[in-house]
Amino acid sequence: MATTLDFAPLFRSSVGFDRMLDALETARRVETLDNWPPYDIVKTGEDDYRIDMAVAGFAEDDLTLTQDKNMLIVSGRKETPEGDGGVSYLYRGIAGRSFERRFELADHVRVEAATLSNGLLTVELKREIPEELKPRRIEIASAEATEGLETRQLETAPEPEPVAA
Repeated sequence: MATTLDFAPLFRSSVGFDRMLDALETARRVETLDNWPPYDIVKTGEDDYRIDMAVAGFAEDDLTLTQDKNMLIVSGRKETPEGDGGVSYLYRGIAGRSFERRFELADHVRVEAATLSNGLLTVELKREIPEELKPRRIEIASAEATEGLETRQLETAPEPEPVAA
């Protein structure tokens, strides 16, 4: 039984969340068929996140991380030697196939660092909101104070210089 979510009420009662709601709509439509390699997303602080991805058998040179705007793309390509050098596997459970995993990042989230240790790729992320976008308190002035300010500005305004013909 498929569950259908209707985001229309959210569109009607929110302003400026178009991107987030579009992402939810897209995520609802996309079916994830490939769940390899496995990963965890961890919130390590108020504005700090970490992605841990199990990439056993991959070296640093086999992995590529790319951040393009709000998309983090992690891909792995293993150089496979011609043939297996005479090795015959009875069972092969360690996946070594190429992959590409995409993560949609929120605005102002950037990659701080990436490390590979014991087959675990760790990507540190940080959200840094620019000063001009942070909340600020706006002082409220009375109407009388505002009128007096405009009058004083008009009285002290310099006279325009005559234009020579």
